[in-house]
Amino acid sequence: MKPWLERIYNGVIKENPAFVLMLGMCPTLAVTTSATNGFGMGVSTMAVLIVSNLIISLMRKIIPGEVRLPAYIVIVASLVTIVELLTEAYIPALYSALGIYIPLIVVNCIILGRAEAYASKNAPVLSIFDGLGMGLGFTIALTIIGLVRELLGAGTAFGIQVAPEFFTPIAIFIKAPGAFLVLAIIVAIMNAASIQTRANKVVEDCDGCCAKCHKSCNTGKEE
Repeated sequence: MKPWLERIYNGVIKENPAFVLMLGMCPTLAVTTSATNGFGMGVSTMAVLIVSNLIISLMRKIIPGEVRLPAYIVIVASLVTIVELLTEAYIPALYSALGIYIPLIVVNCIILGRAEAYASKNAPVLSIFDGLGMGLGFTIALTIIGLVRELLGAGTAFGIQVAPEFFTPIAIFIKAPGAFLVLAIIVAIMNAASIQTRANKVVEDCDGCCAKCHKSCNTGKEE
């Protein structure tokens, strides 16, 4: 796999910020009352991620190690301010919905984590794709959570009514407990899928059902 493609795959699937690494939980749980809000927050974070990774990578040999974290925060804060002003000017409805969570992108663990772990140690092009991959993964995660919560809690998708007239919205899903429920269910499904995939790789002819299995996942031999 090409390095730039591996960076995108890593961010979207292998190390998805929300579903795998469990980073950025504050906006993940707070703003995903609808698919539109989740998508908007994801895109805003992705824009900051890509540009901050690029700038930090370009300046990685200039910034002294003793002040690297304050320098990263200044860079990220400047970019977040630009994103906030642009959102307020051109997408006021989204700006009102996201509220304080746009400025909080400054201290998002995903952005500072990628700056420290990847951008500060790698070339600009790969750092851009790393930010793109992580940003896409975060955007997809927030959009999925928001879409599920919106469908179950209001019967709509991206603000469009899709549920039949007899559908009764489950209000809890657009409230705080609904965010935890949806995230927990999605993570549980992903964990179950990864366990089965791991078993298939280790034991030949494994069907993923460990309770009925007579083989050892460590040796691949019958017990």
